Amino acid sequence: MTDTLPDRVVDGDGFRRALAVHAAGVVVITARSEGVPVGLTATSFSSVSLDPPLVSFYVDRSSTTWPSLRGAGHFAVNVLSSDQADVAARFASKGVDRFAEPTRWRPGPLGAPLLLDVSAHLVCLPYETRDVGDHVLVVGLVAEASVGRPGRPLLYHQGRFGRFTAHP
Repeated sequence: MTDTLPDRVVDGDGFRRALAVHAAGVVVITARSEGVPVGLTATSFSSVSLDPPLVSFYVDRSSTTWPSLRGAGHFAVNVLSSDQADVAARFASKGVDRFAEPTRWRPGPLGAPLLLDVSAHLVCLPYETRDVGDHVLVVGLVAEASVGRPGRPLLYHQGRFGRFTAHP
């Protein structure tokens, strides 16, 4: 890593346009903060390590949900299936009760909300966080994993949610 940035970097609009062509899987990160369920949509989810089992996601430092997630003793990664674009949109919205109907969920083994009908759940313990630019990198140690109904993943591409279609 260098101590200085280059004199010229891509502008924000050009960077967004370039990233929009990359399809990303969609997850909802959920937790309980002081007994209240909280959650947000993330498209920056990734596996990090098999030993120990680590996953990561990034959250905007200006997120109003992040302070509550940061204070939680654990969190759940809910991997959305292709028919859950409405869930992704709800957890990306501001000013709505994300856990009210029609959201369907149940408390997980450690108390974090688990969304119903998702492809998989990963219950994680906080492992590391690090400020990176205008985001926070969150790494979780996977304490429990379960696979729900098999199906196709929900993807985010060019500013829209969509489905994966396998090549013949």
